[in-house]
Amino acid sequence: MSLAAAAPTDRGHDGATGGVPLVAFRAVTKRFPGVVANDHVSFVLHPGEVHVLLGENGAGKSTLIGMLAGMQTPDDGVIEVAGEAKQIASPRHSLDLGIGTVFQHGMLVPGLSVAENLLLGGAWWRRPRRAALRSRFRETCAAFGIAIDPDVPAGSLSLGEQQQVEIIRALWRGGRVVVLDEPTSMLTPQGIEELGGLMRRMAAQGIGVVFITHKLHEALEYGDRITVLRLGRVVGEIPPEALRQLSRAAATERVIGMMFGHAALHEATASRPTRSLDGTPVLQVQGIATGPGAPRPALHDISFAVRAGEIFGIAGIDGNGQKQLAEVLAGQLPGSGSVLLDGRSLAGLDVGARHRAGLRYVTDDRLGEGTVGSFPVSINLLLKQVGRPPYWRGGLAQGGAITAQAKRLVRAFDVRTPSIETPVGRLSGGNIQKVVLARELEGGARAVIYNKPTYGLDVRNIEAARARIRAAAAQGVATILISTELDEVLEMADRIGVMVGGRMVGIVPAGAEARGAVGRLMTGSPHGH
Repeated sequence: MSLAAAAPTDRGHDGATGGVPLVAFRAVTKRFPGVVANDHVSFVLHPGEVHVLLGENGAGKSTLIGMLAGMQTPDDGVIEVAGEAKQIASPRHSLDLGIGTVFQHGMLVPGLSVAENLLLGGAWWRRPRRAALRSRFRETCAAFGIAIDPDVPAGSLSLGEQQQVEIIRALWRGGRVVVLDEPTSMLTPQGIEELGGLMRRMAAQGIGVVFITHKLHEALEYGDRITVLRLGRVVGEIPPEALRQLSRAAATERVIGMMFGHAALHEATASRPTRSLDGTPVLQVQGIATGPGAPRPALHDISFAVRAGEIFGIAGIDGNGQKQLAEVLAGQLPGSGSVLLDGRSLAGLDVGARHRAGLRYVTDDRLGEGTVGSFPVSINLLLKQVGRPPYWRGGLAQGGAITAQAKRLVRAFDVRTPSIETPVGRLSGGNIQKVVLARELEGGARAVIYNKPTYGLDVRNIEAARARIRAAAAQGVATILISTELDEVLEMADRIGVMVGGRMVGIVPAGAEARGAVGRLMTGSPHGH
């Protein structure tokens, strides 16, 4: 059936009225070593429906996409396509079943024309009929209100136009299902509106759209049905009839409650005594920004201050500029604005000089960036002091001093290693993190930036890392805790800044109302405070 001939449906298709879903997940489970990515997940996609999937990082959305796209297969449960159980064995099989996936990062070949990109993956033994292709492309564009020249290089198009081409390619074989993986993350506001209009036009043609986003206002603006995932499970759904009846404010509160609500943690956070953190800030950050050549997203006018003993949490969906901010503060990435440590400007100081001044950085890449895997534990504990006394003199390593310091830190931080001469890459992730923490917290730390310090650790090592962070703060260290685990930030931080698109969109004090306020800011809802 051609796209133009597909039967239009009204917005807000109600699956309860009957009919065969385009796609249905029935108690689907997917496991990876050490983690259950999807745990008995069930959801359905109906014709003419925009079905939004919401959830934090690690909620299991990417695994679901991977199974629909044929890149992974379920361990348990069933995926039905048009009412029939299918084992989607490969990306080509997924396309043959009428499922097209548009990933967050575009997959067009910039140097090829739009038409040539559409031909990729086609029958190699048959000469392409270019005139017919152009005619069909223009017909398809007209059906969805798109105006793109098929002969221009794909790389010359705007990001929004490239995304439209990706969507057309997803539908090129007569597909009835389009999966959009965070499609608005790189678009301008105008591009987002255009994409929203395109989703509505696709739904009117009977196509089912799976729309993955982190932005709640987009979900409410364009979605017919909303399913919320948390830690690999479906924790709630708002069907079309309920979504139509709820006010925007009521729908917002309901979704935030599903995404972020844990009663036990809420009570623990609410009952935690508020600490008095008076005095002059240890770390003052003013107007931090990055230029056009810096990694995206660029930072824009970020300002905050951290006092002695305070844990300042930074929350946000991963990829909103948290790492760029950490690297600018640590001196690894150029940026404008000012950073003051104990009233002293750090302008012009490199990473080593900032470390010696008392500003420390615990990277989120503990093995690739935070340590040198082939070097022994002893050297990794002193990496930022290599060549400096008392551990090096006249360019010569002072073995006795290095050994004594390494043994002391191994004992103090409980690093489980056969020897201080063992290559650090042979240790477990938890012990590698202990090496990094020992190095950064030792010797005059005044402010420490922790970037996802518990990522990838087991429960025991997570608690050990958190205890180290709390202990350092109790000794007066000004602490910045960057984490994509909202529960972690809520448990540990005295105040929480929220980053979206390279900007700090709000700062929330710890307390009973913090979870809801942070959730609203993270999902782009107004009135986060």
